[in-house]
Amino acid sequence: MTMGRPRSFDRDEALERAMVVFWEHGYDATSIAMLTTAVGIGAPSLYAAFRDKRSLFIEALERYMRTYAAFIERALTEEPSARAAVERLLRDAAAAYTRADRPHGCLLISAATNCSPQSADIAAHLRDQRAAGARALESRIAGDVRTGELPADTDPRTLATFYGAVLQGMSAQARDGATTGDLHRIAEHALLAWPDRAR
Repeated sequence: MTMGRPRSFDRDEALERAMVVFWEHGYDATSIAMLTTAVGIGAPSLYAAFRDKRSLFIEALERYMRTYAAFIERALTEEPSARAAVERLLRDAAAAYTRADRPHGCLLISAATNCSPQSADIAAHLRDQRAAGARALESRIAGDVRTGELPADTDPRTLATFYGAVLQGMSAQARDGATTGDLHRIAEHALLAWPDRAR
């Protein structure tokens, strides 16, 4: 008789648990043994459900972007101006990166730290995801330049890159133990770099 996944197997719950392990330890440092322990199933069942470690990570990352990192898209699409969007993005990141019930920092930023050459495709995938976010922010800023909300000489790409770097720094600070308040103060100072409104 072939043994399949246990009847009680909950794929969504398993994916959530695997995501937390990747979030805490990064892609390379996460072993199959760590994943099976966290998920509560054997390696054959894990492979049957998710194929391999890489596929599981990609799916876990997609779950992360839909849930814990969903504040990024909301900030960029719901606020009336690029500045309001960036302010909300930084403040929401401060809260998201320091949640008491989840690993600190950002999975998208920290998961590929010290990736080995064998994981180059994962590192590239994460870079592509971050670049897509930077392009979305750049587009939001460029829109305000076109409407005169921002000075005509504003460089949308440079400004978007700067705030992307701030977010990466906030993630690193959170991993090192910074509090939500600490990150809010970083956000407040970063907003001082916002260009004066066009007159």
